[in-house]
Amino acid sequence: MHFVRRTFLTAALLGIAAVTAAAMPGGAQSPVALKIATTPIDIGAQPFYAQDEGFFKNAGISADTQIISNGGAITAAVVGGSVDIAQSNIVSLATAHEKGLDLVLIAPAGAYSSKDATTALVVAKNSPIKTGKDLNGKTFAGNGLKNITQIGAFAWMSKNGGDTSTAKFVEMPFSNMPAALTAGRIDAAVMAEPDLSAALADGSVRVLANCYDAIANNFLIGAWFTTASWAKAHPDAVKRFQQAMIKTSEWANKNQAASGAILTKYTKITAAPNMKRSLYGTKIDGPSMQPLVDASAKYGVLTKTFPAGDMIAAEAR
Repeated sequence: MHFVRRTFLTAALLGIAAVTAAAMPGGAQSPVALKIATTPIDIGAQPFYAQDEGFFKNAGISADTQIISNGGAITAAVVGGSVDIAQSNIVSLATAHEKGLDLVLIAPAGAYSSKDATTALVVAKNSPIKTGKDLNGKTFAGNGLKNITQIGAFAWMSKNGGDTSTAKFVEMPFSNMPAALTAGRIDAAVMAEPDLSAALADGSVRVLANCYDAIANNFLIGAWFTTASWAKAHPDAVKRFQQAMIKTSEWANKNQAASGAILTKYTKITAAPNMKRSLYGTKIDGPSMQPLVDASAKYGVLTKTFPAGDMIAAEAR
């Protein structure tokens, strides 16, 4: 009888231990293997920090992170199944949502704050341009057509007396913008770090405005996404990844010197002392994305606005 009771008690305790281990993120449970894709820039660097600082390990994730520079290639990799999760910007993700693609958002990526702007609308150092009206009929440059740089430029122009229907917008790498401004081939440009700090340091440009303030003072620029079918099939992995990214964001926002060394290690970007660093969102929700979705519709990137929260996976809520 005592043998039977001890055996039952031992089995019960083992059962409790097994349940406890299964409930623990990381710890005793087997790691979830995830294939992740991101871009080799500051705003896409969360997986590198998560790997080196142990946030993936703590969440029970074994991450295989690959760098893909082209946004279209990243989306194709997720849709095709060669990558489980990837990072992209809210404008591209909203465009994909409008087209009915099977993509959903599961965690926050880069964020914009007017207090720590890493992107600005610039003009040549000696340019006479001061207002939105001064930009009527002028040529802007951004790093892509119908992306956040164009939306930000046009939002600021229209809020400061300009008529965006008269302006021309061209695509150009950030690194080419200072020379183009100096030569007069373009009149204004939306530049981001680290090229922005470099151009300001050599005196070739001056900041006209923190143009993203015309969208909102704070909003989410990017997010981590997957397919709706993958999220539905892997709800635990979604929650673990979301937990890891939020913990990583909180750490990176407070430890920019340490994150700068990791950024250089994985991307070869040198985080110079005068370089303003990217901030990261600490939650994924509709209100943090709505300003950019609304502005995308207002300036013709989307056909109409929609509730930004509709893009979030049910498993990530």
